Amino acid sequence: LKAGGVAGVCVDLILFPLDTVKTRLQSPQGFRKAGGFRGIYAGVPSTAIGSFPNAAAFFITYENVKSLLPHGSSSYLSPATHMVAASLGEVVACLIRVPSEVIKQRAQVSPSSSTLRILSHTLYHEGVQGLYRGYKSTVLREIPFSLVQFPLWESSKDLWSWKQGHVVDSWQSAVCGAFAGGFAAVVTTPLDVAKTRIMLAKAGSRNASGNVLTALGGIWRTQGLSGLFAGVVPRMAAISLGGFIFLGTYEKTRQLLL
Repeated sequence: LKAGGVAGVCVDLILFPLDTVKTRLQSPQGFRKAGGFRGIYAGVPSTAIGSFPNAAAFFITYENVKSLLPHGSSSYLSPATHMVAASLGEVVACLIRVPSEVIKQRAQVSPSSSTLRILSHTLYHEGVQGLYRGYKSTVLREIPFSLVQFPLWESSKDLWSWKQGHVVDSWQSAVCGAFAGGFAAVVTTPLDVAKTRIMLAKAGSRNASGNVLTALGGIWRTQGLSGLFAGVVPRMAAISLGGFIFLGTYEKTRQLLL
């Protein structure tokens, strides 16, 4: 819990500006109208509050599920174990992440409005269900991301450990995390764009229904391939750096505590 929470807070706050740029590039109104480079830390209170419990919930679930399933560097079931553990971890963590993400993204594209004002506006007009707008699309983004990232991270660590004859250090784990995160970020960008459009859609609009395929179809018809991969560079940069900081900090903190 502590290791995951500390890792989550570090990565989210350090890389917040890149996340804001990515969100504004993906927003329906475009980068400039969404705020450009103004108010680059808009929505940071929402992230600061949700970051620790979100990351802690993921790693508690991930490590516990992994311990219950067959695993080990020599087992052919190891990648499947990491996939199942990471997927269940994302489902649990999204219960905390989605409300934080909804408020954060709406603040990022409306830098003149405070986080508290956006929260009260969302609750007044949409109720609690408004905070969970995009839950399904977030889970549908996070599970494929984790199916790529965590097996790749674990197998990279195993390979590095085997080559050097001892368990990887925390900085080596961080390098593996950067590689795994960057690759996973690129291939799941269209799902991230769909999730952003759903969360930012006006209540009652077509995208507000939360249908990922509808959102992807609309983006493809209006903007083509470039629209589906909007924000891919800052997303890849943020998640590569994030993977380095997040997974490296997690490993280091866990080693210190255990």
